Amino acid sequence: MFKIGIIGGGNMGEAIIRGLIKSNLVKPTEIIVSEINDERRDYLVNRYNIAGTDNSERVAKLSEIIILAVKPKDLENVIKPIASFLKDKILISILAGTTIYKIKYIAPEAKVVRVMPNTPALIGEGAIAVTFDEKITEEERKQVLDILKTLGEVLEVDESLMDVVTGLSGSGPAYVFTFIDALAQGGVKGGLSYPDALKLAVQTVLGSAKLLKELEEHPCVLRDKVTSPAGTTIYGLHQLEKGSLRDTVINAVEAATKRSKELG
Repeated sequence: MFKIGIIGGGNMGEAIIRGLIKSNLVKPTEIIVSEINDERRDYLVNRYNIAGTDNSERVAKLSEIIILAVKPKDLENVIKPIASFLKDKILISILAGTTIYKIKYIAPEAKVVRVMPNTPALIGEGAIAVTFDEKITEEERKQVLDILKTLGEVLEVDESLMDVVTGLSGSGPAYVFTFIDALAQGGVKGGLSYPDALKLAVQTVLGSAKLLKELEEHPCVLRDKVTSPAGTTIYGLHQLEKGSLRDTVINAVEAATKRSKELG
């Protein structure tokens, strides 16, 4: 038996493997991954010294906890063949827009946990939201939280909020990457090389986020501390307001949330 079985060896599947091994929560020999792409499966097996297969039924049959890391459109095709092996087993789903009800409609005897991670989980700095099936025991809940904490910061939310989480933190890294690139391009316009401007932009965003997290102050309080009367910052902020930056970001989260609901 394996402690953890992962169905789907994409980026998030790999992030989970890496987090579990790095944290020493499980040994590589206690993990098996199912991946239909031979090249990708071989990479994961050789890189992390885990077991690999192209057979999801084998993973479901031989694993104590199963993590579903495939695309939402593949849900039915993946779950139907393994449903009989999921009785009273924990099934952790990271499928966007896919409700616990939808999964249990296909696999009614599974104990389902719905999770929305994001790509910084690849380096153990993810923002992870989780909601639990009512069949999950307190001990099982702790097991799942221990797994998720290897990927970053974990927040338990009501399932009705998971689509909003998807629009905010699930899609959020793409918004941040776009902002960082724009910040760097502003530096290029002023005369910096792109590599130098990007280095400054990345560290500015990273440092600002860390400062905000450590001080636990409202973002606007820290913003005002940077903003001197008639200084450079207020002139820059004025341009951001003229460009409706905040409205645009809010609209982006809203649009992604709506799409997540459509997927469900």
